[in-house]
Amino acid sequence: QVQLVESGGGLVQAGGSLRLSCAASRSIFSFNAMGWYRRAPGKQRELVARITSGGSRNYAASAKGRFTISRDNAENTVYLQMDSLKPEDTAIYYCNADAVSLAYWGQGTQVTVSS
Repeated sequence: QVQLVESGGGLVQAGGSLRLSCAASRSIFSFNAMGWYRRAPGKQRELVARITSGGSRNYAASAKGRFTISRDNAENTVYLQMDSLKPEDTAIYYCNADAVSLAYWGQGTQVTVSS
């Protein structure tokens, strides 16, 4: 079993920044990829950003140019730097660990962007 604990969410004004962290209870290098997803009110959960064990990154179109995903294998932590935040970024953000046959999820952290 893997525990993923997100932190760093909060309330921020439009144009501001937040940095989310996801701390894993075991080595993240063992996972195929780590990712950040979000669920906005009334919408389905969607991928925001993903980083593979080899360091390849991909982003949702809405996140490109504003968000940056990174990982610190030594600290077993994945980060999501979010800049130029918009009200439409308001959502619960979830950390995901993609194993070969399993996926693990954190409990989520709320991000609220005011206009």
